[in-house]
Amino acid sequence: MTPSAPRPQPPHTLPEPRLRRLFLTGGSGYVGRNLVRHFVAQGVEVHALARSASACTLLRSLGAQPIEGDLFSPQLHNAMQGCCALVHAAADTQHGLASKAQQLTNVEGTRRVFAAAAQAQVARAVHLSTESVLLDGRPLVNADENHPYPEHPVGGYGATKAQAEQIALAAVQTGMQVSVVRPRFVWGRDDTTALPQLLQAVDAGKFAWIDGGRYRTSTTHIGNLVHGIERALLAGQSGQCYFITDADAVEFRTFLTDLLATQGRSVSDKSVPRWLVHAVATVSERIARLSGGRWHPPVTRQALATSAVEVTLYIGKARQDLGYAPIVSHAQGLAEMAELHRARSGTAG
Repeated sequence: MTPSAPRPQPPHTLPEPRLRRLFLTGGSGYVGRNLVRHFVAQGVEVHALARSASACTLLRSLGAQPIEGDLFSPQLHNAMQGCCALVHAAADTQHGLASKAQQLTNVEGTRRVFAAAAQAQVARAVHLSTESVLLDGRPLVNADENHPYPEHPVGGYGATKAQAEQIALAAVQTGMQVSVVRPRFVWGRDDTTALPQLLQAVDAGKFAWIDGGRYRTSTTHIGNLVHGIERALLAGQSGQCYFITDADAVEFRTFLTDLLATQGRSVSDKSVPRWLVHAVATVSERIARLSGGRWHPPVTRQALATSAVEVTLYIGKARQDLGYAPIVSHAQGLAEMAELHRARSGTAG
C-alpha cells in the first residue's frame, strides 16, 4: 500500500522561526534593557547598539554583545551581518516641542536602520512604535489598528513616530518581514521613563489631576511588552501593526494612585480643568516658538494628549495573529514594584 502524501499544514500551524542572533537598537533604554534580559535568558545572541562606553558596559553586564556606534554609523550594515532579526527600539521620546533632533533620530534614524538591515539581509524585524501616532488631543476609545493617522498630529513625537512607522513598513518591499508594535503607557519594574517624572512632580508639589483623572486608559506592563515583541518577531504578519497592552483598561486616576503608592507616595485631590491646561499649553507653545527654543513650555499638547483624555486600545488583532496574551496583571506588576521598593528602602513588608 502506497503511503499517502503528508497533508499540508495551515499557515497558523507552521513551525515558528528560531531566533539565534538578534540586533537591537536602544538596548540601554528601559524597553531595551528588558528585551536584552529576556532574550539572553532564552539563549539568543543579542547584539545591541550602544552610543557610549557606559552603555557598552551596561549591555555587557546584561549578557549582550555591545556594538559601539549610533543609528547613523556608516558600517551599521556590517554590524548586522549574521543577525536573523532586528528590533528597532531606539527613539527620541521627549514630549516637548517638535525639534530637528527628534526628527533626525525618529525619522532619518529609522530610515538608516532599515536600510542597513536590508543590506545585511536581516529576515525579520519589529519596529517599536507608540499609540501616540494616532493622537490629536481628542479621546481615543477602544481603537483598533484600522484607526487612521490624524490629519493634525498633536506634537512632534507622535508625528515623527508615525513617519517612522511608514518607513519601517516600507521595508517590506525589500523582502524583509516587518511588524510594528504599539504599546501604551509602558510601566513596571526598572522604569526610568514615566515613573521618575511622576515622582518628581509629586515630590515637588506640582502634581494635579486633569478634570479629576476620571477617564480610562490602556497600559502596558514591561513584561507584557517584551512578550508582545517576541510574539511579533515569531508570528507577526509582515506589514501589520499591533497594539500591545495589558488585559484590561483602568481608570487613569486609580492606576496612577496605585502606581505611586508602590513607591510610598500619595497624591492630593487637587484638580485643574482640562480646558485651562489646554489653553496654557497652546499659548506656551506659541511663546516657546517665538523664543527660538530659549524658553520651554511647562506643558505641551503632546503631553496632554497622552494623559488628559481617555486613550483605550483593542488588542484582539494581537491575540489572534500573534497568539499574544498578557502574562502580567496589574495586581502582579504593582505588587512586584512595591516589593522592590521595600527592598531598596529597607522597610518591612
